[in-house]
Amino acid sequence: MNVLKASHCLLALSVLFATDLPSALAGKVLVFPVDGSHWVNMNILIGVLHSRGHEVTVVRSASSWYVKEDSPHYTAITVTLPEPINIEKPDFFISFLSKMLEIQKHGGSPLAFAEFYWHMLTTLYDMHRQASQLVLEIFENPVLMKRLDEGRYDVVLTDPGLPVGVLVAHKLGLPMVYNVRWITSGEGHFVVAPSPPSYVPAAGSLMSNRMSFGERIKNVFHYVLNMYIDHFIVRPEYDKLVAHYFGPETDFYHLLQGADIWLMRSDFIFEFPRPTMPNVIYIGGFQCKPSKPLPPDLEEFVKGSGEHGVVIMSLGTLVKALPSEITSEIAAGFAQLPQRVIWRHLGERPHNLGNNTLLVKWLPQNDLLGHPKTRAFVAHGGTNGIYESIYHGVPVVGIPLLFDQFENMLRLKVRGAAKVLDATKLDSQSFLAAVQEVLHQPSYRENMQRLSRLHKDQPTQPQDSALYWIEYVMRHKGAAHLRTESYKMPWYSYHSLDVMAFLLAVVLTVGGAVILTIRYLCLCLCRRKKSKLE
Repeated sequence: MNVLKASHCLLALSVLFATDLPSALAGKVLVFPVDGSHWVNMNILIGVLHSRGHEVTVVRSASSWYVKEDSPHYTAITVTLPEPINIEKPDFFISFLSKMLEIQKHGGSPLAFAEFYWHMLTTLYDMHRQASQLVLEIFENPVLMKRLDEGRYDVVLTDPGLPVGVLVAHKLGLPMVYNVRWITSGEGHFVVAPSPPSYVPAAGSLMSNRMSFGERIKNVFHYVLNMYIDHFIVRPEYDKLVAHYFGPETDFYHLLQGADIWLMRSDFIFEFPRPTMPNVIYIGGFQCKPSKPLPPDLEEFVKGSGEHGVVIMSLGTLVKALPSEITSEIAAGFAQLPQRVIWRHLGERPHNLGNNTLLVKWLPQNDLLGHPKTRAFVAHGGTNGIYESIYHGVPVVGIPLLFDQFENMLRLKVRGAAKVLDATKLDSQSFLAAVQEVLHQPSYRENMQRLSRLHKDQPTQPQDSALYWIEYVMRHKGAAHLRTESYKMPWYSYHSLDVMAFLLAVVLTVGGAVILTIRYLCLCLCRRKKSKLE
């Protein structure tokens, strides 16, 4: 009996050490990130990989403003580009946002819609043209290519929003893992899983998964529009690279769809239900964690709020500040609240700022959201902030500004956890009313806390799932058995149009033959009757 107990103890200790010690498979990971807010969550994965004993190498451009050259967690390979990629220019998003807000002020006229898309598509084309230059600089540098080839990497971890890593992984013949929500053509599911537009909202449609007939028409329009943008705006530059370096028989879209594992930064407590695939692993909210104590000065400010608590406001990492006419209205609204406000604000100080509002250049967002005195979160709707608010159960007042932020806020609104405002129509009173509604109607907090409980109730934490599947691909040199080959099929075969055409032809042929036979028999019968009568 004692021997049995001892063996159980040894087994328990071995499991404990196996989970706590670095991975026995200390591999080499080549990382191609996207700058800005995407880098925030990629850097977390890199830190986890490093803690497990893996050797990480990050390929960055010299103009990158978030991906630093020096880090204790990775070795950097820096590539100099002829011109910086737009998203790596510190002031790019400020000017882009100002232009977008100016266009949106004109309302929903066809001219404003056309101007909005023209500006967006021009910017999108420039960004991918610049990213394709990074591929060119890597492939045309024999010293760098030799270094990458001799690096003997086990896997490429890449963000396919800019698909530089996709082409390099194919060139090196390496398995590939995506840290993904968005790819070149929109939301990642649309190229990896069936996406019926009858109930799967297309990017930009601002629809839920319950659509009326008219909304389905609008959704199909956006679905086709996204296909047009992908084929004629995004893909041409990459198609040229693929044709030049891999030959005409290789298709860029096939390379993009050929990742072994998709680490999808989504969770179905937030996303609308939809079809998926076995090589899609959901890690939405993997960056979230329990809050830590606040710095003493912030803690003192928060505690001083008394029973009213505090409101947090942040616009994330991309947009430093809103136009002054909008921030003035927000400041005036905040000034009328009994709550204290902590506002991450980097622009010009609003002239009508209230005594209850603290402006900071940086704030520990996760720790503030997890503080018991935090009552609401005023946010732009970036994915990282959304999941942190869900994790900590804090209701949101949304002011979406760019890209997927509108759809993120729509999902929270549909679930009753957020109030959404239009930045171009915002004034102090509408802003104040929205914040007060979220603060005083219990349903907002109750709905968000319900989402928080669902999000946390998982057999495996998202970060552990991400690590497991990256190491899985390293151990098995890929995961082709989880990947469908349907993406290599022609579009007419994928949708079984050739089968339907064949079956229709068979039906028509058989039907025609039956009709001709009946007509022939009838004709013969008529002739016999006629001959008898004669």
